[in-house]
Amino acid sequence: MKILLIEDDQDLCASLFYRLKKENFSVDICHDGEEGLYYMKESLHDLVILDRMLPLMDGIRVLKEARRCGVSTPVIFLTALGTLNDKVTGLDCGADDYMVKPFAFEELMARIRSLLRRPGSWNDSPVLALGDISYDPDSHSLSRDKKTCTLSRREGDLLEIFLRNPGQTLTRELLLNRVWGMDSDVEMGNLDNYIHFLRRRLKTLGSTLSLKTVRGIGYLMETP
Repeated sequence: MKILLIEDDQDLCASLFYRLKKENFSVDICHDGEEGLYYMKESLHDLVILDRMLPLMDGIRVLKEARRCGVSTPVIFLTALGTLNDKVTGLDCGADDYMVKPFAFEELMARIRSLLRRPGSWNDSPVLALGDISYDPDSHSLSRDKKTCTLSRREGDLLEIFLRNPGQTLTRELLLNRVWGMDSDVEMGNLDNYIHFLRRRLKTLGSTLSLKTVRGIGYLMETP
């Protein structure tokens, strides 16, 4: 599970990074609003923890722009602004929860768990299904009818993104960031190779799903 932490207090970032890692989360960090918005738009996360008072672009603007661009990732505001009006403003602009500093880490974890239990969250079902196939991320097993094949970890991670976002054009940058990481220096050709591998897997199973190239942008998974 991946969390994006957008917070300019570097001491708080370091503390949350350490404690969230101990809870088995993968954590990306950025310290200003413009970088945070870029991460929200270009990399898939399971949840965002967002401060309101940020350099370059405040948290309200970040969230409004992200929602305008179709980013539906759950967001928790974590901020020192705690009046009733502050909370109403934050929730009305698209936040899923609002916590005021100082806070107890145990409460933050409870709120994270609550959001990730919601229908449609990335961990609500172990097996993913689309069209005529099903995929089990735990065993990396891809199935259609009685045919089954086992995917590599990279193949599985890539397929999972498409299955969770059917019919959506996903940019090459987003796919690289999600599967290989924001700081990876992997080349675009690696992504093309894995797209080829997935197409071959789907063909071997006789699936009617289509993994299409959107020229100049990326790829999308379509059902017939």
